[in-house]
Amino acid sequence: MEANLIPQFTGPSAPYYTRAFAAIQSRSGFVLSFNPAAAILGPIWAGMRGMSFLFLLLCFLDLLALNQIVSGLGGNTNSAEAARISQLQDTIATRRAEATEAIAAGDTDTATRATKLADNLQKAVDAAMAETASLTDGASTRVVQGVILLLVIRLATGFFANAIYERRYTAWRGDQTLPHGAPPLRGAVTLALASLIYGVTLYARIGMPPDWLTTFPADKTLFSDTAAWFDAGFEAAYASGQGFFDGLRNSIRILVEALEIVLVGTPWPVIMLVICTLAWQLAGPRIAVFTAAALAYLAFYGFWELSMQTVALLGAASILCIVIGIPLGIWFARSKTAFAIAQPILDFMQTMPAFVYLIPVIAFFGTGKPPGIIATLIFGMPPVIRLTTLGLTGVAEDVKEAARAYGATEWQVLRGVELPLAKASILAGINQTILMCLSMVVIASLIGAQGLGSVVLTSLQYAAKGQGLLAGLAILLCAMVIDRIVQGSFRKRE
Repeated sequence: MEANLIPQFTGPSAPYYTRAFAAIQSRSGFVLSFNPAAAILGPIWAGMRGMSFLFLLLCFLDLLALNQIVSGLGGNTNSAEAARISQLQDTIATRRAEATEAIAAGDTDTATRATKLADNLQKAVDAAMAETASLTDGASTRVVQGVILLLVIRLATGFFANAIYERRYTAWRGDQTLPHGAPPLRGAVTLALASLIYGVTLYARIGMPPDWLTTFPADKTLFSDTAAWFDAGFEAAYASGQGFFDGLRNSIRILVEALEIVLVGTPWPVIMLVICTLAWQLAGPRIAVFTAAALAYLAFYGFWELSMQTVALLGAASILCIVIGIPLGIWFARSKTAFAIAQPILDFMQTMPAFVYLIPVIAFFGTGKPPGIIATLIFGMPPVIRLTTLGLTGVAEDVKEAARAYGATEWQVLRGVELPLAKASILAGINQTILMCLSMVVIASLIGAQGLGSVVLTSLQYAAKGQGLLAGLAILLCAMVIDRIVQGSFRKRE
């Protein structure tokens, strides 16, 4: 160990850290070593030593324990809860008076409503008082728990500090641009930041802080003006591109209706026979038997037509995802610039909550099945694009160069070399896209898309637990049938 570097790294207390690092590096595994300064100062020690992440982590853990202690001592929680209970009691008294006046006036309906409301509010007051009493009874326990937690955090910090700091020293030896030492300026900044974090947080819990400290001073006018600006933008965009939006909606409607004519209009024995035969040919007899059982469930519980509508929606969305997604994946595999531009867009499409998609979709396409498919496209297309790109970029360059050396054109290299070698990745992307499209059926039903999702949505609205469970199981079986057939066809080809 280069002992002469330790004073440069640690600054003050170099002899102590020289001995501690020597003990740690002389043995493998965890070495018992206690750092009193780290145990006492906690996050301040970490901040002074340039370990910002450890500083923030220890601040969070300390505040967790201190909040427990403050909660046990009462803070401003009891006063706020008492104010709420007092307000509820005033409202109850007002409602009782209204009921008395209504009875005197002979208005039985008004008296009944006022009495019922007062009774409901009284239940809320009783529950709040019971909760307050339970919090008061357990106050001392929470204080003890908070103190114990704080001691455990500080002891753990003391026991692990030297090991963490030794690893920091090892990393610093490889990259001496890392913060090191304990300069007075960093110590002062750390102390000021810790004082601000602890002081403001505890003041908000113990004292009577101003409203701006506990509630962000939001500007409601700014919110309404921005929302109005977005509304005007959507309306202007729709007005300028109405022909395009209407044409796209009508094209998707034609595709969906064509699939529904086949799936819903054809007698169910024919469709069931075709699907089971397809499962047998692509995935084998076991998957065919499972498919037959799943279809029988759909038929016996009256979900056949709704299931076929769901499959039509799924089929239209999946076809569009594949037709658009695979060419985009090929393009992105060949153009790093295009993929760099598209990657944040794909991240946005995958991470944005699905409900958010419905807002612009409704604005531009209205409600019904086509808008539901468009929302499904946004959610389900990224996997096939990403996995197509991944599969094509994974093809070895020497294989492509060998094909070009024999005179193959770029189209022949793509069709005869890259696509066959990337086939497994592309098929996996198609499978993932199909299943993600199916997962959107419930959400799409919010904007008028029919199918099994509408049954689940109705069940949620009316708390029909049994009906919702049966419809959810039907959706699950549809997903499992599609997944088993696709996966079985992959294995069979392999």
